[in-house]
Amino acid sequence: MKMKIAIVCYPTFGGSGVMATELGMSLVDHGHEVHFIAYKKPVRLIDLNKKLYFHKVTVPDYPLFSFVPYELALSTKLVDVVKKNSIDVLHVHYAIPHAYAAYMAKKMLKEQSINIPIVTTLHGTDITLVGNHPSYKTAVTFSINKSDIVTCVSKSLKEDTLDQFDIKKNIEVIPNFIDINKYILQQDLCLQENPVQSKEFIISHVSNFRSVKNIANVIKIFYNIQKELEAKLLMIGEGPDKSLAEDLCNELGISHLVDFLGNTNQVEKNLCHSDLFLLPSSAESFGLAALEAMASKVAVVSSNAGGLPEININGETGYVENFDDVEQMSKKAISILSNRKSLENFKNKAFLKAMEYDINNIVPLYEKTYQKALDSIK
Repeated sequence: MKMKIAIVCYPTFGGSGVMATELGMSLVDHGHEVHFIAYKKPVRLIDLNKKLYFHKVTVPDYPLFSFVPYELALSTKLVDVVKKNSIDVLHVHYAIPHAYAAYMAKKMLKEQSINIPIVTTLHGTDITLVGNHPSYKTAVTFSINKSDIVTCVSKSLKEDTLDQFDIKKNIEVIPNFIDINKYILQQDLCLQENPVQSKEFIISHVSNFRSVKNIANVIKIFYNIQKELEAKLLMIGEGPDKSLAEDLCNELGISHLVDFLGNTNQVEKNLCHSDLFLLPSSAESFGLAALEAMASKVAVVSSNAGGLPEININGETGYVENFDDVEQMSKKAISILSNRKSLENFKNKAFLKAMEYDINNIVPLYEKTYQKALDSIK
C-alpha cells in the first residue's frame, strides 16, 4: 500500500534530522508521498519533487512572548498539512516538542472527524538529557504514551527509556541506517584518486562538537597516536567546543597535524581516506557517525556509552573503552594502526557490520510500522 507520510524533524546536522531526511527520501523511492515539516528545510533534503514536499513552520514575532511558542505553530501547521494533503501517517522524530505537538494536532483533527496515527521515534538526548529534565519529563512521558506506535534507535535507548520514564507503550527497536551503495561508490572513487597507500595514517572524528562528544579527548588520543606513528587528524563538524579543540591543538603543538573541515553533507568523501575513527562520547544513543565510518571501511575506537557497543564490536570492528579512559583508547588505537594486516582486518569487519544497517534492510521495517499504525486506528 502506497501512503502519504508527514515527517517532523529537526532540520539540522544532528543524527535525528539526518536519519529522518534519509528515510523520507528513501520512502519516496519506494513509491510513497512524503511531506517534511520543520522550521527550515532539512540540510540533507536536496531535490523536492511531486512526491517529496517541504512545509515551513513559521512562528510570528509577537512581543508578548518571552519565548517563541513553536509547539503551537507546529501543531497548527500539522493540522493544515494533514487536511490539505490527505496525510495517512504522522511520523515525528525526537520527542520534544514534536510528539507533544503531534498529539495536539491529532486531537484537533479528531474534532473534524479525521483520525491520524502518530509514530514517534526516540533518538537519544530527547530521552536521556533534555526529556529527563523535571521541566519536561511529565510532558515527554505523556507524549510517548499517547503515540500510537513508538520506536527507538537502539536496545540501549529502549532500556534507558523504560528505566527513566513510566512508559505504558511497547517500544520497537528500529536502528539507524546508511545507504551502503553510496559508501561503496565513494570507496571506489577514493581508490582511483589515491591508488598508492599513504605512509601517513588518517584519523577522523565527526560530530556536532558538543560537550557530550568529549572533543578534548579526541585531541588527546590523537596527540598520543602521533607521538608513535606518522598521522593526521580530520575534525569534521561545527559546534560549541570547536574553539576548545583548536586551543588544545595549539597548546599541544599539533595544530599543523589537525584539519578542521566544518560541516559537510558528504561526510563519506572525507571518511573514505581515513584509517581510524575516534568517538569517545560520554553518551551516545546509537552512534551514527561511527556507523558512517564503518561503512567507509574505517576501524573505530569509541567509548562503550549507550548503543555504541551494539555497532562497534569490541575486538572485531575496533575497540570500546570507558569514555574518559584516554590512555586505553590511545593504546588500542596505536595497536590497530601498528600492523597493516591487522588494520585491514578491522576495516573489513567494520564494513561487513555496517552492511547489516543498509537502508534497504531498515526502510521496510518502517513501512510495516506505518501499516501497523494505520491498522491500530481502524
